[in-house]
Amino acid sequence: MDIEIVATNRRARHEYHIKDRIEAGIELTGPEVKSVRAHRVSLAEAYATVEDGEVWLHNMHIARYNAGGYAHQSPTRARRLLLHKREIRRLEREVQQKGVTLIPLRMYFAPSGYAKVELGVCTGKRQYEKRESIKRRDEKRREEQAVADHYRKR
Repeated sequence: MDIEIVATNRRARHEYHIKDRIEAGIELTGPEVKSVRAHRVSLAEAYATVEDGEVWLHNMHIARYNAGGYAHQSPTRARRLLLHKREIRRLEREVQQKGVTLIPLRMYFAPSGYAKVELGVCTGKRQYEKRESIKRRDEKRREEQAVADHYRKR
C-alpha cells in the first residue's frame, strides 16, 4: 500500500532552499479528516512554529466538511504537529538560527491510515536564485523536448 498524497506545496520549492525534511503526524478533528480525504487542503500560506515544546502548523487551510454537523472549526486554525521530544528540540535549535523557518512541503496519508505532514527546514531564496532556478528548469525542459523531437523524426 502506497502513501496517498493529499496536497503539495509547490511554491515552497520555488521560494526556499530545503535543508532537511521531517515527517510529523497532525492532530485533526473528525470532520477535518473527512475534508482532507476529499483533498480539500491548501498548504500555500502555511508555516510551522515551535512554541512551549510543541510544534504548531499555522495558516493551513482545510475546507469545512459539509456533512460535519455542528462541530465546525475555523479552516485556518493552528493545528498541533505530533513529533518526538528530541525531534522538537532539534527543530527548535535549527529555527533559532537567522532566516530558518519550518514550511510544510506536502500532506499525505501514510500506509497506516494516519494523516502526515512533511516539514522542510528551509531558508529563503534571494531573487536572483529564483531566476537561476527558473532558467535551469527551462533549459532542462528545452533539452528534453529537443531529444524527444530528435527521436520523433526517425
